[in-house]
Amino acid sequence: MMELSAQERAAGKRDFIDNVNDAVNGPGGVSRRDFLKASGAAGAVAAGSVGAFYFGYEAALANPLRVAVLGTGDEGNVLIGALNPKYHDVVAIADIRPYNIHRAFHGDVYSAAALEARPGLLSKYGWGNETEARRHVKVYGYKEGGYEQCLKDAKKLGIEGVVIALPLHLHAPAAIAAMRQGLHVMTEKLMGHSVHECKEMALVSEETGKLLATGHQRHYNILYDDAVDQIRRGLLGDLHYIRAQWHRGNLPGRDSWQQPLPPQVKPDDPQAEELVNRLKSWQRKLASVEGVHIENWRRKVAQVEAQLADKILHDLDDEGQRWVEKYGYVAEQFDVPGDKPYNRPALEELIRWRLWERTGGGLMAELGSHQLDAASIFIAAAHGGQKQKPLNVAAAANRPVFGPDREVNDHVYCIIEFPAPGYRPDSIVDRRKKIGVQYASINGNGFGGYGEIAFGTDGTLILEREQEAMLMRKAGRGSKVKVDAGPTLDTQASGPMQTADDAGPTMQVSRGYAEQLEHWAWSIRNPAPENQPRCGPKVALGDAVIALTTNQAAREGRRIEFDPEWFDPHSPKTPEGVKPKLDREGYSV
Repeated sequence: MMELSAQERAAGKRDFIDNVNDAVNGPGGVSRRDFLKASGAAGAVAAGSVGAFYFGYEAALANPLRVAVLGTGDEGNVLIGALNPKYHDVVAIADIRPYNIHRAFHGDVYSAAALEARPGLLSKYGWGNETEARRHVKVYGYKEGGYEQCLKDAKKLGIEGVVIALPLHLHAPAAIAAMRQGLHVMTEKLMGHSVHECKEMALVSEETGKLLATGHQRHYNILYDDAVDQIRRGLLGDLHYIRAQWHRGNLPGRDSWQQPLPPQVKPDDPQAEELVNRLKSWQRKLASVEGVHIENWRRKVAQVEAQLADKILHDLDDEGQRWVEKYGYVAEQFDVPGDKPYNRPALEELIRWRLWERTGGGLMAELGSHQLDAASIFIAAAHGGQKQKPLNVAAAANRPVFGPDREVNDHVYCIIEFPAPGYRPDSIVDRRKKIGVQYASINGNGFGGYGEIAFGTDGTLILEREQEAMLMRKAGRGSKVKVDAGPTLDTQASGPMQTADDAGPTMQVSRGYAEQLEHWAWSIRNPAPENQPRCGPKVALGDAVIALTTNQAAREGRRIEFDPEWFDPHSPKTPEGVKPKLDREGYSV
């Protein structure tokens, strides 16, 4: 987010959390780190999650929740990596791409960081091979009917909940169909592709009594929870401005969202030969290595072969229809002024779904929603824990980097105003009490990575890459804590991990994925009004309203006033002007 001077980094000698404790309880009080140590959390830390100790739920379930994972692509496999066998018993997976099924079992061996984030079911559950794993996990691929057939078989398989990491346009159909099958739902962010879909999901959750959680993991990130604690205790003074960014170095030809296609599908695609060349290179490497290296290169070759196997979805089924089109993906031709049209086969829409408006939501849905959720958390802390609705947004977006091979924008920038404590719209003086949030997400230059800075009258709170935090006080004294939060996912292309050089001991915690999945399962096993996901339907709906309205403002290049009724699941009003409707096609199986 910003470069700190050597003096500022040296000021990080005192522990970030203990500094908060000293300010509140005086030196020598019991800090949160002391609490973790005293609670025996070291074992949980080694497993990558401290949620049970920190958030107050049990360390294991006597009867783990039987779950299915719907969608095992990049993010779905991250969620598989965050599952805890003490809480979750995976009995089924569903994905129509052979490549994603392969990674679900074997993990992502393309890099060490990828494998740490996506270790695969064999590693998580200790199964010796895929044959053994398939005796425990039923697979719903393109020939087995995908996620829809998995939901139809849910009762037969004893499934109790589903983890949804399908492309964004399928979140609402899959979640609503699952809840109507009697299943609890944990869906990846964004909650839905549109506000009316999000409201439909919330209404069905209420109607069926099934828990619906959305994957904004900062609600379970201890670093952010401590930031909330500081704001609520007044260590920043009056919070009045938040700046956030997510910069990525993606460029044409090396875009993490533009994954390679099998060459048979689109021979003229710039990345068409990438997989074939990789396979040939790795096959040569496999033939040349010896001993312990053989298995490593065998796994790499098997993964690229699985990625090439996605070509089968471009083939025709027995009825003469392409498999990928049978699952709703469409081929389309896009006019390009002054140039030849851009032809997109249906398989490209599936593999590169984040790049298309029908299937994805662009930078605000994939990245901005996380950070505006963080801003909302900080602003709620300034209001004593009461979540606030934004007042207005002004936004712009443009396409200076990439060509016609997508619909989403390369850059998006916005300014959002929230009410500050004491805000009253009917008062000439008090209606000026606002908190401004500035956000930018760009491609083409990853300088600064991602993070948030909260500005108060007495101090500044800096959070970088969900891993480091620094509190800068007015006098210039700062304290910093470094968090070992695991790998920065290569799909985000945010550059190498950053480290703090004078931060003192490392506090190893996860980024919140594991804690969120654990607490979801624990809340299902311990039903009570107070046992609810921290990012339930109303919270997730609010995040979706902000992200999707910002998208609209950016497309139209204008300022939009937020209507409070957009945030109410029971109101028919939505920013897109479409009323919620609970009998849409695909909402049942």
